[in-house]
Amino acid sequence: MVHARAKTNKSGALIGSNDDLLTEILLRLPVTSILRFKSVSKHWRLLLSHTHFTHRYDKLSKSPGIFADNVYVPFDVENPSTPPPFRNLDTYFDRSGVRILQSCNGLLLCCTKQESIAQKGALKYYIFNPTTKQLALIPPIHGGLKVGKTIRCMGLAFHQTDCVHYKLVCIRELDTRGELFQIQIYSSDTRKWKISIESFSAWISTNSHGVYWNGAVYWAPAYGTFSPLYFKLDVEQLQTLPLPVQMNPSETRFGAMYFGESRGHLHLIVSKRDSLRLNVYEMLSDHSGWFIRYQLELDELPGAFPEINIFFDQYELQVIDAVRGEEEEDTFLVLVTPFKMMTYKAHAKSFKEIFKLTNSLQFDFYQHSRFHRYTETLASF
Repeated sequence: MVHARAKTNKSGALIGSNDDLLTEILLRLPVTSILRFKSVSKHWRLLLSHTHFTHRYDKLSKSPGIFADNVYVPFDVENPSTPPPFRNLDTYFDRSGVRILQSCNGLLLCCTKQESIAQKGALKYYIFNPTTKQLALIPPIHGGLKVGKTIRCMGLAFHQTDCVHYKLVCIRELDTRGELFQIQIYSSDTRKWKISIESFSAWISTNSHGVYWNGAVYWAPAYGTFSPLYFKLDVEQLQTLPLPVQMNPSETRFGAMYFGESRGHLHLIVSKRDSLRLNVYEMLSDHSGWFIRYQLELDELPGAFPEINIFFDQYELQVIDAVRGEEEEDTFLVLVTPFKMMTYKAHAKSFKEIFKLTNSLQFDFYQHSRFHRYTETLASF
């Protein structure tokens, strides 16, 4: 017994002194264990905080759930892989009434609600890592309080390898007609705002705070006819992304059903009016065009969910997320009806209810930006 215990202690000491071997073991642990093990010793804290480890860990990280407003919903309700990242978002901020605007590779862009502060005040913006609970308050944009009230949308750009210092792309109005805009950029590296594009004219959707993909921030196409705009961060240029050639804007429903990124893929999902047949488009990595990744027929859903009615020539069903899996059969959509949330596996053509919406969360067709993916990340800023 003593000999076996001594052998075990010797093996443990050997593993503990070998950083490469220890790293390979720790990479296989859940994120809650990693955060707890940082307190084991100074050496472990430095090892687990080093970018070499965090980058490798984040490549293996998962997207276990989604935020519905500030409520966390696991994708696998029967076997959730991680506990809720928080029970009350307000406890981490300097004021109550903070809402999530955007999720980007694990970081959340949050802001105060208009009704939670004096109407004459500008909104406060924050960056929050729900995994590590790290929080940063974003300073006001150039121009002071009055200019801060002209913000049209704010887009977060962050990636563990190609945008390690997160950036914010702010589009603000220059006129009361909403036809002339300005772009300002904030970088966590310099912790300062700068004016990037003094003025430009374009159609900007107010329902999208931006999607980061492939070195740029993209805004969803609006009303089914306006092409997506994107802002290339390296050259600070605003460009237009053509709509899919197969897409007939006059036949599609009001705007895109979904526009977002997953595992390095940019998706655009649209359906025809009065139809539950979806085209899931994917953008080529060189921006040269779209191709159809999936064509899905969801005609069986109204039978299982009778609340899916037709309203103004459109079904009351919204795609709120498209999550790519490591394997093709693991890819799924997250759908919401007026009262329920469900996952739909594209490969198996199967759906599963995961959440019932409360009165305060009941689906509003025009408010699908209330839903934001949760991705585990150890990134610090």
